[in-house]
Amino acid sequence: MSKSINILDKDYLQWVKDLCRRYRQSQIQAAVKVNTEQLKYNWLLGRDIVEMNIEQRWGESVITQLSKDLRAEMPDVQGLSKTNIYYCRKFYQLYKPSNEIFHHLEGKTSDEEIFRQLEGIFEIPWRHHCLIMDKVKGDVAKAMFYIRQTIENGWSRSMLMNFINTDLYERQGKALTNFKNTLPKINSDLAQEITKDPYNFAFTGITQPYNERMLKSALLNNITHFLTELGTGFAYVGKEYRLQIGQTENFIDLLFYNLNLSCYVVIEVKIGQFEFKDIGQLGGYVVACNHQLRKEGRDNPTIGLLICKEKDRVQAQYALESSTQPLGISEYDLEKFYPEKVEGTIPTIKEIEEKLSEKQE
Repeated sequence: MSKSINILDKDYLQWVKDLCRRYRQSQIQAAVKVNTEQLKYNWLLGRDIVEMNIEQRWGESVITQLSKDLRAEMPDVQGLSKTNIYYCRKFYQLYKPSNEIFHHLEGKTSDEEIFRQLEGIFEIPWRHHCLIMDKVKGDVAKAMFYIRQTIENGWSRSMLMNFINTDLYERQGKALTNFKNTLPKINSDLAQEITKDPYNFAFTGITQPYNERMLKSALLNNITHFLTELGTGFAYVGKEYRLQIGQTENFIDLLFYNLNLSCYVVIEVKIGQFEFKDIGQLGGYVVACNHQLRKEGRDNPTIGLLICKEKDRVQAQYALESSTQPLGISEYDLEKFYPEKVEGTIPTIKEIEEKLSEKQE
């Protein structure tokens, strides 16, 4: 019987760590490869169903029969249910418009060339795709937006569902801004893309009268949700961040740094309607940050974002045109994203107690 030995040599221990890391990496790569190949198979299956006109040739029940035949031939293979095969057809139909560019005069290009051009859609799990297909209703631009966001942010399926349910596609990049007039082209597009309108602050749980201090405290008490709502690349710097401007103390509501833009982001939160004076205050804070915090050669110009309860778009646009600083104006919503109760579907505690009392009697 061999004895186990305890090797403490640092080269040996490092080698063991390297072997474990290499194995984990190979597992990840294998999982990605399996997912990619499965998605390609599903796409080709969907293409066959559509281009072979199988339902017209063999009747409407052919997919039910196809599912039975495939599972009989490949009993150990997952994803061959009738429902999943319908998803395969939907998968191909959703991204088929992109396929038109692959036709040459002498005929179609190879499958591999098509897959190279459609590579992005094969980088997220199949169940993510099923969710997207259920929600986007054939809108390929919307579908590609959620695919890119999932890849960039590493969203789980539940995270993806949350952002779809809060209409991220419709809100992303929609703030009123003057970025095109105040930032270089390469920065203005990216700065616009990090904005939303409205912002979803329902995670704060505020359902009663509140003031600005309560709202800001609630945002920071839920900082993980707040950073997720702001988007990728935001790092929290401080609340009521102190700036000494001349002989006066000033306090920025919320200060962030955006790693993608390499710049400070000043956020002012107002619980009322936007007013002209708000833009002057925000612009002043932006200039102060450029003078006191921004490092030349490292940081891009600071941008400012005012998030208010409501705004008059014309008034907001005039205010933005009056400023030479890169500023944006958005609204926030506390209640819109809460699902409305459908009578009879979610009983209240009182309703449950009344039912129990009736049964006891």
